[in-house]
Amino acid sequence: MAYRIHVFFLISVSFFLVSCFSQTYYLNDTEGQVFDGIGGLSGGGATTRLLVNYAEPYRSQILDYLFKPNFGASLHILKVEIGGDAQTTDGTEPSHMHYEDDENYFRGYEWWLMKEAKKRNPNITLIGLPWAFPAWVGRGKQWPYEFPDITATYVVKWILGAKQFHHLNIDYVGIWNERTFDSKYIKLLRYNLDKSGLESVRIIANDNLWEPISQSLLLDPELSNAVDVIGAHYPGTTTVMEALKTRKTLWSSEDYSTFNDDVGGGCWARILNQNYVNGFMTATICWNLVASYYEALPFGRDGLMTAAQPWSGNYVVESPIWMTAHTSQFTKPGWTYLKTVGHLANGGSYVALTDGKGNLTVIIETMTHNHSLCIRPPLPPYSVTSQNATFQLEGPFSSIKELQVWGSRFNFRTAKPTLFQRQSPLKLKKGKFTISLSEDEVYTVTTLTTGQKGKHPDPPASSPFPKHYTDDFNVREAAFSEAPNFADQTGVFEYYTNQTDSGLHTFTLRQVLTERPITWAADADQTISVIGDYTWHDLNVECDVFMERVKTGGVFIAARVDKGGQTIRSARGVFFWVFADGTYKVTNDLAGQSVLAEGPSGTRAGAWHTLSLSVNGQLASGKLNGYTLWTSAVVLTPKNGWVAIGTRSFELAQFDNFAVKAGGQESLLSKPYVTIV
Repeated sequence: MAYRIHVFFLISVSFFLVSCFSQTYYLNDTEGQVFDGIGGLSGGGATTRLLVNYAEPYRSQILDYLFKPNFGASLHILKVEIGGDAQTTDGTEPSHMHYEDDENYFRGYEWWLMKEAKKRNPNITLIGLPWAFPAWVGRGKQWPYEFPDITATYVVKWILGAKQFHHLNIDYVGIWNERTFDSKYIKLLRYNLDKSGLESVRIIANDNLWEPISQSLLLDPELSNAVDVIGAHYPGTTTVMEALKTRKTLWSSEDYSTFNDDVGGGCWARILNQNYVNGFMTATICWNLVASYYEALPFGRDGLMTAAQPWSGNYVVESPIWMTAHTSQFTKPGWTYLKTVGHLANGGSYVALTDGKGNLTVIIETMTHNHSLCIRPPLPPYSVTSQNATFQLEGPFSSIKELQVWGSRFNFRTAKPTLFQRQSPLKLKKGKFTISLSEDEVYTVTTLTTGQKGKHPDPPASSPFPKHYTDDFNVREAAFSEAPNFADQTGVFEYYTNQTDSGLHTFTLRQVLTERPITWAADADQTISVIGDYTWHDLNVECDVFMERVKTGGVFIAARVDKGGQTIRSARGVFFWVFADGTYKVTNDLAGQSVLAEGPSGTRAGAWHTLSLSVNGQLASGKLNGYTLWTSAVVLTPKNGWVAIGTRSFELAQFDNFAVKAGGQESLLSKPYVTIV
């Protein structure tokens, strides 16, 4: 027994000595709100970009930790971005309709992800939400509500495409992420859904703040009839009176957004309980599902787990996975919260849920708020002291004789946490049990015996992006529309089959957007896709390029690109441009304003050219078609960054035979490469 006390932590079940020092909490079968589940969000944007590049069995293992019931996070909800071709936090996700006469329901990876989630949990709830829209939706204006019938048709087609091409039934659809809503559009969306036989698809509005949507629902009965769920983002575990007055289902439809270390895991545990205790929110969805994007992009490692190294196969199962499991493995959507939930006397909270068939699950957390990065916005300090809590089961629950126990303990100062560990069962006497609680602990006490701390063999060790890397894009039947490891930051780069080519460049990577989308973040005026290791400094990069826009076309290759995501407009690096008017330019910025060198090149549209860029220390040089075009450009900053390809504007252009060699000035053609596809 002494050993167990030291290695784990003590659950004290005492009915005499402890009871006199305990606060008693009564649990009866009076039911409150229906529980809708815990979820993860893929998108907003491109946060699952690297996951699809993992080889088996590692990719399936990651998916198991996220979706497999009674294994890891066992998520009940998957929310995905309806790709809109624009930068939406960490990259762009392609639309199913780049243009009005273009429909393709196999672009991107969200379809694949939803199907993989359904394979593991056929009952998982699926949600789609747009962050951005293709340019044609707004008819030249940065406003999707200008022509609400067009926007509604565009969204409904995505839902129909999911069903027709992937046999996926979308359960909920949102309006426009964290942007204003339009009542006319919401009503028209409801009308179009019903007209298309999608009466079962429910509407969430408006994935932003509680207001002004709550007040609008109270004042507009037709709008109220159209909206099923009020979704708020980062509500800080509280709601507002107007939202409660609507009698609508309330969700935290995006939450967490926190670094997934142990502090983040503890914060997530508190959020999951207190979103209901304080705010009557019956579902909580984590941004993001899995941190599967380059860590140097914004909000690096803000997922439930980390899977950002497909080249090595390494992934990390972080503490938020097991904090999710404390609730998700012992409840299901359709269970109900008991009305007897609340705060503990010395800090912390408890919730209790039942399936209405005699099963009971109680989740208890004593997480402190003394961590400024807990949630967005951070909560004020919140003290928790050791306490004994006695729970008295009443009504039908009073006959329960034994409860299973799972526990976690964080120690942020001196030791690693103990996560999701099965404890000895609790033996109840007259429906009563007492539990000793210290700060920063989580317990699940339940009648269910199905919980499991799933375990796959350890993944391969972490390793950096390969220093030698090539891709000729010769994929005839690609599983995904994008080339592995390229992370589009503005624009969309897709595999392309050039039917008119003589054969040397039949299969290429093509930038396909010709108009600026209706943006959500600050997309650059240029298109750009990054790849590689952010710590790279000295390297050679080479790529064949093909401009399709006559006279005004332009393309680049780049090194030491220092920014991405929502800050892409201000990215700096070494950018080697060639233009269809027969000139070249070398700049220290993506915007093309800080010129290091320029002159004639002889380049033109409609022909292939090979660009080579070498950067070593503070000097850079470039070749065109094997001949030195410029040398000794002085580069003081940045010191490191990604490699990139891109275009002068939103224009059609192709890329082929990409190669990078980091670490020296040797010719790219003098040594063999490691090719990863």
